[in-house]
Amino acid sequence: MKEERYRPRVLDRQVEEYLSAFGAVCIEGPKWCGKTWTSSYHSQSAIYLGDPAGNFQNRQLAQLSPALVLEGEYPRLIDEWQEVPPLWDAVRYKVDQDSRKGQFILTGSATPNHKGILHSGAGRIGRIRMRPMSLWESGDSSGQVSLEQLCRGELTPAMTGEVDLKALIALIIRGGWPGSLGLPPEQAALLPGAYLDAVIDDDVYRMDGVKRDTQKMRQLLRSLARNESTTATNKTLMRDIKAVDDEDIDGNTVAAYLDIFQRLFLTDNQPPFSTGIRSSVRVKQAEKRHFADPSLACALLKATPAGLLGDMETLGFLFEALCERDLRIYAQSFGGSLYHYQDYSGREIDAVIELSDGTWCAFEIKLGANQIDAAAENLLDIQRQFREDPKGKPPAVLCVLCGLANAAYRRPDGVFVVPLTALGC
Repeated sequence: MKEERYRPRVLDRQVEEYLSAFGAVCIEGPKWCGKTWTSSYHSQSAIYLGDPAGNFQNRQLAQLSPALVLEGEYPRLIDEWQEVPPLWDAVRYKVDQDSRKGQFILTGSATPNHKGILHSGAGRIGRIRMRPMSLWESGDSSGQVSLEQLCRGELTPAMTGEVDLKALIALIIRGGWPGSLGLPPEQAALLPGAYLDAVIDDDVYRMDGVKRDTQKMRQLLRSLARNESTTATNKTLMRDIKAVDDEDIDGNTVAAYLDIFQRLFLTDNQPPFSTGIRSSVRVKQAEKRHFADPSLACALLKATPAGLLGDMETLGFLFEALCERDLRIYAQSFGGSLYHYQDYSGREIDAVIELSDGTWCAFEIKLGANQIDAAAENLLDIQRQFREDPKGKPPAVLCVLCGLANAAYRRPDGVFVVPLTALGC
């Protein structure tokens, strides 16, 4: 690949680190997020199992002789390895026989059933999760504020420029798909819908050859879109489908389909945070619902710029999803993990980033600058309550992540304020 044509990604550094530590690296994530492009950049030879040339001859060759397709200059890219699951064991065996690091890069846009895979690959194959582009990667954030430094309590105050609400809405609808960059907004908005069609009409069946009710799958996806950035339970999703689509769907079907969406990297839920706090307060254990990219929820809701301008509540949830997508991407680059917090005392934190040393940082997400004061007070109140709890571990950093702020700064009360379009890793 021509280096000048490659748009750098946040996880490039992690890929290099894993190649130096493992015999093979598996980069997995949703379709069209840039896995092949990034893997090609880091590899010296490649075989593409999805290439239709010669009636998919690469796939046929891999099925007939997995060891043969491993031959090539290292690192060797094996794209969409899940099309021929025995390749996983072939790579693991090759790595066992040859102790060199960085031999293979595998990419996968689906997690196959364990049937046919004999070994987990632990210690031999390092896994890296890739997501659609963050705003910094797509060039829509200046990156003036480093999340890593912010989580250490470091920030240089700066004017970051005015943010147009319509431009922010356009970024949510477009999403972080590399193929959408540079397209007019109307055309870019078509890609998320095409993505969903490709997954439901093709990838779901190709995972295991089982035919499923695609109509019910689409109903469940629409319900997930209506409950984006919430902690809706499976029962809530069932009631929502009944109320809106007037269709019944049983709990086992919902659970099975949600598992499929997760295995296809279509959803990317935000787990609850509790282990690092050690508070005496009972903590809720519900995950916050997210798609891999907020543009997917927009496509399912048939959201338009005009429609979102007239529905600020929905826009708020979608903006929260955009922020949390980017927070997760940036945090991954320095070993941080993204959570959310809810307890039975009514306290909530939109986003929590836990560092490798157990330190945690609390983020409130607000679209408008007029909401900053209330968000800061909520964070300070939560910090005070944790300090008063003998078993509590208060957050080390408090931050309001805002959509329409024009500056990054630290308030007199110690709370940081950062515009999303100024955030980077």
